[in-house]
Amino acid sequence: MINFTITGIPKALKRHRSTRSGHMYDPSSTDKKEMWLQIAKYRPKQPFSGTIYLKLIFHMPRPKHHFKTKAGKPIDIVKEKYASIKLHRSKPDLDNLVKMVADVIQPQMICDDSQICWLSAIKQYGDPRTEVTIEEI
Repeated sequence: MINFTITGIPKALKRHRSTRSGHMYDPSSTDKKEMWLQIAKYRPKQPFSGTIYLKLIFHMPRPKHHFKTKAGKPIDIVKEKYASIKLHRSKPDLDNLVKMVADVIQPQMICDDSQICWLSAIKQYGDPRTEVTIEEI
């Protein structure tokens, strides 16, 4: 089992693009490299080759409008109202966040992302980071 945390705002995988001349490129390549630099030290000697359980918790930053006062209400009352909101319901999409992590951990930590048979992912508010657990079942 491997546990690690990726600091920073979670990034979604962007679709490959093509130029007018037909050249294909990956707009997420720099984000993938930055993410790999943070997690490379957790790389196992051999990538997992069996069935994989992947647990991901994406902590997204709260938007600024959560803390604006309305109609002269003190900021503490506004914070209390939004403190109970834990789940992040706006963009980026959860499936694109998962794809980004799955692409980065392959092939150094797992042989192929088709090995992932059990996936648990949640997107919530908190200090921006991504908590990852990779376990061979």
